[in-house]
Amino acid sequence: MKYHAINNQLFIKNRAKFTAQMKPNAIAVFNSNDIFTTGADSTLPFHQHRDIFYLSGVDQEESILVLFPDALDKKHREIIFVKETNDHIAVWEGAKLTKKQATATSGVATVYWLSDFDKVFFDLMTEAETIYFNTNEHYRQSVELESREDRFIKKVKDKFPAHNWAKSFPILQSIRGVKESEEIALLQTACDITEKGFRRILGFVKPGVMEYEIEAEFMHEFLRNRSKGFAYTPIVGSGYNACVLHYIENNQPCKDGDMLLMDVGAEYANYSSDMTRTIPVNGRFTDRQKAVYNAVHRVKDEATKLLVPGTLWAEYHVEVGKIMTSELLGLGLLDKADVQHEDPNWPAYKKYFMHGTSHHMGLDTHDYGALKTPMKANMVFTVEPGIYIPEENMGIRLEDDVVIKETGAPFNLMRNIPIDAAEIEDLMNS
Repeated sequence: MKYHAINNQLFIKNRAKFTAQMKPNAIAVFNSNDIFTTGADSTLPFHQHRDIFYLSGVDQEESILVLFPDALDKKHREIIFVKETNDHIAVWEGAKLTKKQATATSGVATVYWLSDFDKVFFDLMTEAETIYFNTNEHYRQSVELESREDRFIKKVKDKFPAHNWAKSFPILQSIRGVKESEEIALLQTACDITEKGFRRILGFVKPGVMEYEIEAEFMHEFLRNRSKGFAYTPIVGSGYNACVLHYIENNQPCKDGDMLLMDVGAEYANYSSDMTRTIPVNGRFTDRQKAVYNAVHRVKDEATKLLVPGTLWAEYHVEVGKIMTSELLGLGLLDKADVQHEDPNWPAYKKYFMHGTSHHMGLDTHDYGALKTPMKANMVFTVEPGIYIPEENMGIRLEDDVVIKETGAPFNLMRNIPIDAAEIEDLMNS
């Protein structure tokens, strides 16, 4: 790993929050992600399953975390199983975690080799009445590939049909949504790395540069600051491309007079940042571009103020829609008749702003977190309004990551990333 070691107290606290919500005499199991092949002997870079990382800090393939708070043997109330290293693996791949290192990373005292899992797990299941399965029930998930967790669930259901089953997801959604101070610090580091990347490209962008060259500048800056790279597939879209919400080809030239939308974010220690900035390719906004830009900026500022404890996510988006409607009327993109005759299920503003304004941020770019209950302090949300005008070859989105505070305005993790139109122009022309 490129990142600095994380104090294991974070993972100790996270496990305590999870086990506090488990049923009596229940066991919970969390598996690492698979290493995925691309064909022949090639594989994709390994990315740890966020749940086992959240609960243990173990960032290695073929690892398993078992939580059994009511185990008769106290040493079996928390167990980590890791792949046993050997000289061959050490030479070809690099040594894996030793038992001592796994304990230091996670704070879990009992560590076994993965080869011991079946025997130990069978013994524990003779004591347990319920097993928690770690299913993926994220509201945006659309994964078709069978995961290591999926295979484990099938195996356990077949071998232990008399046990009760429960779901880990509801617990994880509630606890992962509210961040610990250590997590906020890691998110801040990810945002700070993103800031360095953005400042780098402000002096790089000019007419004729390719979108992929800008992507490369970000990647250079991210890697040299201990990030693995992008937290998600970057969007670098100039001109009309900025109106394609998930444009990821990044293969077109940036033309004089166009606006350039960049939705990019660095990861750090598996935590994500999520930034969007839109700048003029030639370093100067036209009057029209600045008017639309400032409208988006005002919506972002007003929307941010609404992110306070007690806010309901669905109602929040309705209020943001009202703010955006006012701005679109001011820009002449909507008129009063459009609003008066709008479809309540697809308000008039959706013609120019068709996506949501905020989502949870954390280990995942679209992180776990409750959406149907009131917001709480230390939840982290994006704020990302946009206005997209295909007929003008212009899309403008601005996005920051903010922490909800117990009182007062949210804390902006991207407060140091340039966003004011005048500052953008000054930096691009300095």
